[in-house]
Amino acid sequence: MSWSNLHSHCFYCDGKFEPERYIRRAIDMKVFSYGFSSHAPVPFECGWSMRSQDTLNYVNEISILKQKYADQIQVYTGMEVDYIPGVISVQHPSIRNLDLDYTIGSIHFIDQDRHGNPWEIDGKHSTFLHGLNTIFKNDIMQVVKRYFQLTRAMVREACPDIIGHLDKIKIQNRENKFYHEFSRWYQYEIMHTLEEIKASGAILEVNTRGIYKKKTVHTYPGRWILDQVRKMKIPITLNSDAHHPEEIINCFEKAAYMLNEIGFKYVRVLVNGKWTDVELDPTGLKIPEYA
Repeated sequence: MSWSNLHSHCFYCDGKFEPERYIRRAIDMKVFSYGFSSHAPVPFECGWSMRSQDTLNYVNEISILKQKYADQIQVYTGMEVDYIPGVISVQHPSIRNLDLDYTIGSIHFIDQDRHGNPWEIDGKHSTFLHGLNTIFKNDIMQVVKRYFQLTRAMVREACPDIIGHLDKIKIQNRENKFYHEFSRWYQYEIMHTLEEIKASGAILEVNTRGIYKKKTVHTYPGRWILDQVRKMKIPITLNSDAHHPEEIINCFEKAAYMLNEIGFKYVRVLVNGKWTDVELDPTGLKIPEYA
């Protein structure tokens, strides 16, 4: 049994170390396939995205590592690409021309402040509160609706292979400070978004980072959403969003146990370069013998 993780970051963006260090640790952890998904460049100041001048070096370095470790692990080149209408998406030429193995699409920014600066919604809580007040006049319902509206637009207009951390905005809602997830309006946003994902054929990520970073007690997305995902037969993949080599399979056993309880028997991962449904249990993935 083994694992796969396709959401990870290295020192080309906000990860801690060079790519090879992650690969070596992944091999130690008996990881079958490992994908790098550094944050794609954005055309404004951002402390955690890759620089545009580094993208070719990023792709080339991982290509070399693919060959170097080909007999020990399958390595893939991806990017986590923000969706900002009219600014950046997986369809932007700067992304398409890189010939990546896969893409993850995520929402990290909602609209702009009065100075034209994109509002980051998954960073410091103080930054979130400032935007909530100045851009949305403290209307949290409109913020959350806009977040999922942008997610649906991404799925329709620039659909990635993987939808990243679907409900990550909940990190700003600790102890239900602003809203309750069982509110009718919130559940409508979730279900409407899942319907778009289902129609697209994209893979939904189950992301464990919120748990091991103690920002939430649940995966992104949470269990009640995953109940609906299973009923709708939306394919899922299990990722850790690792920024440090020790995070590569963090909380995977816990998440896999939960997924089995819900009724998921398979996750979709890259095997020999093709998306493949592989059997899942808390001890790992049952990788096909031909791989």
